[in-house]
Formats: sequence, C-alpha cells, structure tokens
Amino acid sequence: MSWEMNMKQLTKAEEEIMQALWQLKKANVKTIIQVLPEPKPAYNTVSTIVRILESKGFVDHEKQGKGHFYFPVVAKESYSNQSINKLVDNYFQGSFKSMVSFFVQKNDVDVKDIETLLNEINKNKPQ
Repeated sequence: MSWEMNMKQLTKAEEEIMQALWQLKKANVKTIIQVLPEPKPAYNTVSTIVRILESKGFVDHEKQGKGHFYFPVVAKESYSNQSINKLVDNYFQGSFKSMVSFFVQKNDVDVKDIETLLNEINKNKPQ
C-alpha cells in the first residue's frame, strides 16, 4: 500500500492551515494567521494546529532565532489526489464515472466542463 493511501485525513481547521502553508511555502505562526480569513483564530489555536499537523507528518519546522518556521512536507497535489480518491471510494463505490454522472444529474457540471475534463484525461492518458 502506498504512502498516499495511508495519509491521514485533515480536519477542516487543519486543512485551512495547510492551505495557508501551501500558499506561503514557509512561515511562522504569525504569518500564517495573517493569510487566514476573518475572524482570525487565536495565536495559540494556530500554534496547536501546526504542531498537530507536524505530528501527522504534514508539516516540519526549522528553528530560526527564538522562533520556528513551518513548511509543508506533503504536496498539495498528493493530498488532493488522496482526498478525491477517498471521496470516489466512499460515496461512488470507486467509480469516477458514477461521480461525474452524479454531478451532471445535479446540473453542477455543464457540457463545456465535461469536454475540458475529457481533454485533460486524454492528454494525461499513457500512449
């Protein structure tokens, strides 16, 4: 089983912090808070979440002076792929076709979106 399959799911708060770190590349807690939406969470809250992310293997840090600068060790793409696969497995019995069909039936996807998706799939398909 690959590492991605064993990747832990993030809570909404953890994912929000990861989005900030993926955007910033490397930052201290104060800088992370600056890019988060209002209402801004407390410093201690963000600090705690960053340490949880570190214990889950998503983040690492380097010491600079008296502070710590945190950086993602899991690529955004890896987490996104794993999350989408989990969604497809849990709600669409592993069928990407069923998932697309669901969104088409709910009118959340139009023909132009499907064409774009098919072009991407064909472009990335092994020859």
